[in-house]
Amino acid sequence: MTIDYHHRTALYRNAAVAGLAGLLLCTSNAWAASSSNQDAAAPHLAVTSSDFDKTPDGQQVEKYHLTNRNGMSVDIITFGARVQSIDLPDKNGNVADIALGADKVKPYIDNEGTYFGAIIGRYGNRIAGGQFKLDGKTYDLPKNNGPNTLHGGPKSWDQKVWAAHQLDTGNAVGVELTHFSPDGQNGFPGNMAVTVRYTLDNDNDLRIHYSAVSDQDTVINLTNHTYFNLAGAGNGNILNQVAMINADKFTPVDKTLIPTGKLQPVAGTPMDFTTPTPIGKRIKDDNTQLKRAEPKQGGYDFNWVLNSKGDLAKLAARVSDPKSGRMVEMYTTEPGVQFYTSNFLDGTFPGTDGNKYAHWGGFTLEAQHYPDSPNQPSFPTTELKAGQKYSQTTIYKFLPE
Repeated sequence: MTIDYHHRTALYRNAAVAGLAGLLLCTSNAWAASSSNQDAAAPHLAVTSSDFDKTPDGQQVEKYHLTNRNGMSVDIITFGARVQSIDLPDKNGNVADIALGADKVKPYIDNEGTYFGAIIGRYGNRIAGGQFKLDGKTYDLPKNNGPNTLHGGPKSWDQKVWAAHQLDTGNAVGVELTHFSPDGQNGFPGNMAVTVRYTLDNDNDLRIHYSAVSDQDTVINLTNHTYFNLAGAGNGNILNQVAMINADKFTPVDKTLIPTGKLQPVAGTPMDFTTPTPIGKRIKDDNTQLKRAEPKQGGYDFNWVLNSKGDLAKLAARVSDPKSGRMVEMYTTEPGVQFYTSNFLDGTFPGTDGNKYAHWGGFTLEAQHYPDSPNQPSFPTTELKAGQKYSQTTIYKFLPE
């Protein structure tokens, strides 16, 4: 099902946020017009849509299939606006799906806390004690991660069916997804309209652009939670894959994984990825932070303070697989990245094509503002004023092209 701009506007009007949707709609139309002025249609770029599955209550979930001339393809589904698969050739031309996902909707529902491939909102990462203050008022949120609220709380945006509209700008193809989050959903203030655009080009750039507006002051921190395994989803763990994170500092956490408020240098710690380092080289070190992320064996689940400082032209992170030659680079307008090594996968998730995802079977590069920013005045703010536009862009560039 393809939903055009007029239908999306009607959806938002019925939700009593036509004005908010209109602001995002104007931005979307302007972006489409400027993009279409570029070069004539590039060869082998295509976008198609098809039925994927239905939710238990009968909602249709669509799949959008993006392809380019390099044999790369990306599948986006409207349940959670999530990346369902990424097919990428290796250095010898052998294609594998490098994104962990499922073939049906049910595994995403039954394993809600894994967030495979999903858009996370309203607030990516943790908020301490499920509570924050804004404009002198205290807001209480449902706790779904011990004493804290994680990724917007239970049954959040990753569990919703988004409206969708396919894009073809001439030099990129993609899908635009829209969602309405009502005032008070999981305790967050303000009616919010949000748009997420995924586009793929012939340079193997998967670009994710986020925008949102609210009719009340609120907080927002959007990200994407794709798990990557550059050897192929379900093909063992990622410990021999090599990471570089362009960050001299990270935000250390307490026992419940809430930042202490300090920015700690990575030098001399297992968090130092300023030079390319195998992910597994220090993951089992006797280190308090690693053990807080994964008490039994250690693991990564931390926010790095990026040296790129929101400059989309500067490399934020890179991970490569020496055996296959596949590589992903991340560029982002966000100040931080959560690098997570799937510390609690146990081989039971019913993945695509019958795959089972092992412990440490994938890694995430979640571009974001810092965790618990609403309660941390020294962190970059995540406040969004009523009527103002939230915007961020993250690019995942895949090699070989």
